[in-house]
Amino acid sequence: MKPQRKSLPHEPPHWLDPAGETWFVTLSCSARGKNQLAESGAWNVILQAFLKYGELGFWQPRLIVAMPDYLHALVGFPDSFFLKKRMASFKAWTSKHAGISWQRDFFDHRLRSLEEGVEKRAYIELNPVRAGLCDTVEEWPYRWSFGEKAKE
Repeated sequence: MKPQRKSLPHEPPHWLDPAGETWFVTLSCSARGKNQLAESGAWNVILQAFLKYGELGFWQPRLIVAMPDYLHALVGFPDSFFLKKRMASFKAWTSKHAGISWQRDFFDHRLRSLEEGVEKRAYIELNPVRAGLCDTVEEWPYRWSFGEKAKE
């Protein structure tokens, strides 16, 4: 018998005010091993949606890195917390406009300290280097960090 996939809980603890918190999120493609994200067409859709959600106040974008079949991001949320709703909307929009086939659900983790934030940022940015897709973080074209202008 194969193990059944469980639904991941995404609600923060009742005592947590999500305003100002940073979340590490991972979205994976349903066809693992197939490059759906690390190409210019899909990346442009992903990045523009990621930044537009920031402009609309749905989240505060901090970092996003697309690998061939998954992406990692660091995001903050405003006073109203809608992590699950925002991720579902983001996946639906990018799927419709870039043809990305996402896995159901996503992984999230609330960063609990500045040190953990620095560690996760380094982990995310070094993913393409560790995978042998580039030699330095700066070479990877499917990366955006807060303070950078989106490349046209």
